[in-house]
Amino acid sequence: MTRDRPTASAGPTGHSTRRVGIAVSPRVEFVTALYATLRLGWTVVPFDPGLPGAALADRVDRTDPALVVCDRESEPRCLATGRPVLSVDEPQDSRVSPLLAAPGDVDGSANHELSETATVERSEALLLFTSGTTGHPKVVRLALSNLCASAVASAFRLGVTPTDCWLGCLPLHHMGGLAPVFRSAWYGTTLVLQGSFETERTEALVESQGITGVSLVPTQLKRLLDAGWSPPEWLRTVLLGGAPADASLLSRALDADVPVCPTYGLTETASQVATALPSTVREHPDSVGQPLLWTDVTILDDGAQVDSGERGEVIVDGPTVTPGYLDDQATASAVGNHGLHTGDLGVRDADGRLRILGRIDDVINTGGELVVPAEVVSVLESYPEIEEAAVVGLDDPEWGERVAALIVPTVTGSRSDTTRLDVDALLDHCREQLAAYKLPKTVVTADRIPRTDSGTVDRDAVAAEIERRE
Repeated sequence: MTRDRPTASAGPTGHSTRRVGIAVSPRVEFVTALYATLRLGWTVVPFDPGLPGAALADRVDRTDPALVVCDRESEPRCLATGRPVLSVDEPQDSRVSPLLAAPGDVDGSANHELSETATVERSEALLLFTSGTTGHPKVVRLALSNLCASAVASAFRLGVTPTDCWLGCLPLHHMGGLAPVFRSAWYGTTLVLQGSFETERTEALVESQGITGVSLVPTQLKRLLDAGWSPPEWLRTVLLGGAPADASLLSRALDADVPVCPTYGLTETASQVATALPSTVREHPDSVGQPLLWTDVTILDDGAQVDSGERGEVIVDGPTVTPGYLDDQATASAVGNHGLHTGDLGVRDADGRLRILGRIDDVINTGGELVVPAEVVSVLESYPEIEEAAVVGLDDPEWGERVAALIVPTVTGSRSDTTRLDVDALLDHCREQLAAYKLPKTVVTADRIPRTDSGTVDRDAVAAEIERRE
């Protein structure tokens, strides 16, 4: 059944002025500003503090915060947005006020706005940009009730104890990084913030801080394993999301006694939708587990619900699901009778375990045949000389689209030199597992796969890289 979804409230001038943008690197001051803003009843808009000036200005214009909180590094770019700016550090520019200044020391207009008794629709406690792997990132509205429901459901799946200590090393302008900030506060447990992931530093923090849980993307886990990481016995949870994890990586993790929990989640669902526990990973390495408490997952094909084992679009409903996007048209097109249309292709088995096959709009139509990139990637990455791969569809005058692969070889020497990889042998390997129309017609090597800072493959950048190198 379609649920009524509240609309965003506007500020006293007709604009959404009761919003505070935060462009601060992961640190205690970010959390302080976050909770202070929420305590005032205002909306928090986290920005990537490393965004170039033009990109930051665009996101500020789209979300219309009354002011922006910066740190020393982001201060010049925040000033260029034309909004009042407060800094968690000592200001470098006279136009910037210190965030913790006495009320009389802050510029009048900004201080007046912050000092008002403010209430907003709690359907807009948080505004977050989606990862934006292709196209224009959407702005997602999240309510405190969404965040609270997510925290409770996560606790039921992963467990929580009074002595838990979570390590946050993901960006705080994405839901994967923010979720532990909310969960830890509501659980009454400890959160350790690492400014950014660094293999040696992360390993050291897990040891020295008694870390019991950490959120990672597959690339980060792989780097830890490549460095010979052996986790301490008190580490109970490695929540692995942001991008698909292949079976070989999960097997390596389990062999190293890493308590890996593959998860599938969205910004629109305040983090986790489904999560697998370590005890089930080896038997079901392609699954992200069953949906969490209160979360309903439906698989639809052409609007009709399909049986277990059949693939279709993943639809999610429940108390963690966003009230809507900032763009009302985007909300109307994404919400249906069964809930939120995720745009992800998936399948559920007879026990309700969910397997994600990729994005529907990533599916390649080559000569009328449909190719799911994730299937081709899995076969490519099973080849011993391939470290990782990404597959996209490129325009083709004969076939409409052709399957194209960007691969990172494991061979030594210059990875950009295609002569160091036997492409014919690679394609022979693929022919053993893939139909002819699924074989990559273009194979290009590179030093790395372009990714967003949330760990997902940046498909536009991959396509551009292939076209540049072919």
